[in-house]
Amino acid sequence: MLVAACSGTRNLTAPEVELPDTYNDNGAVDTLSIADIEWWHFFSDSTLAGMINEALLHNKDIQVAAARVSELEAMYGVDKLVYLPTLSAVVGATSETNDYYNESSSRDTEISVKARLNWEIDLWGGLSNKKKGSEARYRASVEDRRAMEMTIIAQTATAYFNLVALQNELNIVKRTMITREESLQKAYLRFQGGMTSEIVYQQAKVELATTAALVPGLNRRITLAKNALSLLMGRLPDDMWTLSYYTLDENLPERVPLGVPSSLLERRPDLRASEQRLKSALAAVGVAYSNRFPNLTIGITGGWENDELKKLFSSPFSYLLGNISGTVLDFGRNKRRYKASIAAYEQARFTYEKNVLQAFTEVDNAVESYRQLQLTAARRRELRDAALKYVDLANIQYIGGSISYIDVLDASRRYFDAQINYSNAVRDEYLALVELYRSLGGGWN
Repeated sequence: MLVAACSGTRNLTAPEVELPDTYNDNGAVDTLSIADIEWWHFFSDSTLAGMINEALLHNKDIQVAAARVSELEAMYGVDKLVYLPTLSAVVGATSETNDYYNESSSRDTEISVKARLNWEIDLWGGLSNKKKGSEARYRASVEDRRAMEMTIIAQTATAYFNLVALQNELNIVKRTMITREESLQKAYLRFQGGMTSEIVYQQAKVELATTAALVPGLNRRITLAKNALSLLMGRLPDDMWTLSYYTLDENLPERVPLGVPSSLLERRPDLRASEQRLKSALAAVGVAYSNRFPNLTIGITGGWENDELKKLFSSPFSYLLGNISGTVLDFGRNKRRYKASIAAYEQARFTYEKNVLQAFTEVDNAVESYRQLQLTAARRRELRDAALKYVDLANIQYIGGSISYIDVLDASRRYFDAQINYSNAVRDEYLALVELYRSLGGGWN
């Protein structure tokens, strides 16, 4: 709960967010969460782990966020000293010529060394709220950096799995091209020997050309995926990965621990950053409220002054001064600034509530997506295996003369599509797991 910053904010309260007892996970409440797993253990593939580590070190967005943290840390260091007095010193010499009417001209010389100590009394909480606001902005920047790390980890993993899936799809296309080149050669020999019509031979040529036409598009998408990874890692585009023989593991966990729902507010750094901004907005209300009242400043001035340098230190002086200063008539400017600060606080409060709702929605969506995509991948695997069996049987029956070559090509097309669809289904399953890990707040630590 946020605490009222001063008497002017005692009616402002922190938003109450109703948290669900369980996620959309068969009513189960977990005490553990995959978000508690460090990213280098969660993404166990060494190639991916190396890319994530490089991205965390060299990604430009993270570097910008780190510089922002340094900036606000320095500003917070300044505002932490608001309670301390300021000490200033002046060393000066003046020579004034006086020439009054009917009087002789005279010269008034003064040499002085003065020091002044000023101390503002925090009567209305303005200084304390300024400090609180600065601290909240600094802490929000720290959480923003952690949130950026969480996002970069998820983006790198997503780009990597997309690249692996594209490379796997290209491998499927190349293997299919080899098979169809062999089929074309057989069709040509059978056509030359008069065993089949030319239409079978031409159909084989069409199937090969159709498959070969997919290669340029896949190469382009692979290059774009590699460049996306290079950008995430803060590199210029290059060809540094060889993933031709790497495939995604088909055995992902059927159920993953999600954790207690209320802990999501603690795990997600973006939610913690939003809460800190809410605290900063509340502190700004306190500052605006205190600006409506006079300020009390106590000043102590001391030093030496004389009309001759050699006698300077023989004439010390000091005096104590208290000032109460404030605007007598501002035509309601400070009152309107106070109302504006309250409206800004309300914006921050609604934004925080929206972010909390969005976070829980993201988790629920990610859980459901992962569950359904697991079912999809299982069905796609069954379809791929059935299509392979279909191809084997079609070839046997074609050799036996019970079906035409068109039926063999149809079986081949179905198997080709089934391989591609299954590969993409496994990719989507991985991407859903990455999104679930990110939405639960995993990875930034």
